[in-house]
Amino acid sequence: MARFIVQLVVTALGLWLAAAVVPGVDFVGQWTLIWAALLLGLINAIVRPILVVLTFPLTVVTFGLFLLVVNAATIGLTAVLLDGFVVNGLWAGIGAAIVTGVISWIAGSAVPDGRRDE
Repeated sequence: MARFIVQLVVTALGLWLAAAVVPGVDFVGQWTLIWAALLLGLINAIVRPILVVLTFPLTVVTFGLFLLVVNAATIGLTAVLLDGFVVNGLWAGIGAAIVTGVISWIAGSAVPDGRRDE
């Protein structure tokens, strides 16, 4: 449960930073941001694996760069499903995907996951 809460906070922080840095990404309040982080987590758990499998040939041809488009699509789907969270266009979605990905990567390397190195 604690890992879930940490991941939710990290995702919310990434979305907040994306809204601050990337033009075209915005939210109306802190609760919208928390709901967006929760919904994005659910979409990443359910929809993203399907998109990754379906777009595997494009991902191989583009040496993995197409995964940015897949991540932007999941953030865009979050914005479509949640009032108060806005992503205006593909480039704003890609920018938000980059920012949230970097924040998650930094947090993942800074916070131990509880597994022992063997």
